[in-house]
Amino acid sequence: MANQPRSGFLETLSAAIDDIIAHGFDSQERIAYWVDRLRRVASWSMMPLNRLEEHLNKTFRAIYQSKIEKGTILQRHPGIARFTLEKVKPKLRLELDRRIMASASLIKLNRQRAIETTLQRFAGWSTSIPPGGTDIPKRAEVKTNIRSALASLPFTERRVAIDQGHKFVNNLSNILATDGGAIAGIWHSHWRQLNYDFRPDHKERDLLVYTIRNNWAQEAGLMKAGDAGYSDQITQPGEEVYCRCYYQYLYSIRRLDDEMITVKGRAELERAKVA
Repeated sequence: MANQPRSGFLETLSAAIDDIIAHGFDSQERIAYWVDRLRRVASWSMMPLNRLEEHLNKTFRAIYQSKIEKGTILQRHPGIARFTLEKVKPKLRLELDRRIMASASLIKLNRQRAIETTLQRFAGWSTSIPPGGTDIPKRAEVKTNIRSALASLPFTERRVAIDQGHKFVNNLSNILATDGGAIAGIWHSHWRQLNYDFRPDHKERDLLVYTIRNNWAQEAGLMKAGDAGYSDQITQPGEEVYCRCYYQYLYSIRRLDDEMITVKGRAELERAKVA
């Protein structure tokens, strides 16, 4: 998303390091001067915020177009009517706008943190150099350490956008499930995917059926929670950073594990067969 820090920042950082190596920590004014310059150049080197917001807007609207307008989100909701998706669209649109704003805010915070980390490292190193400078500069090592937070920022911003995209889809799915009357969700993990850095506890949840507490089937006495328990007893799919897990939602007791269907529920299924 964001460009690599431009040569202007690297040149300014090189000049700052050379100056401190030559003079050392001989005054607070010298450190303050370079900190101020580095802050301004670092901010200037990044993608302008208006372009960032345009990029996020385009990214999330593309997701919305695919999942909602084209209806591919229904793959996670077998058995639900397309009519239900159309009915819920106003809420889903609000989630689109909310996610764009939240993602932009998060990236701004990450930028501020990266700049402050860079300045703190520079100030920390600068104040360690004695007045009069040093004959053992190690310029390349110093420069790499100081700029590492900014250098990794483009990768971090891409990961944030991807992670927010997964959270967005899961939230859309959750809204649809809530309004559609889902009774449970089958947890799906990507632990089988090559090189996917899965969480061990998420792998253990894979394909387990979690009951949505106080759903209509439970209140009617047709089902009970299975061994996996309730969905509100664990973190939600996509809730944790970089989690790509998701629920496939269930709407009929017919799709539940046998252990989750009550005697009354089995009787209801038998009546449905006769009808």
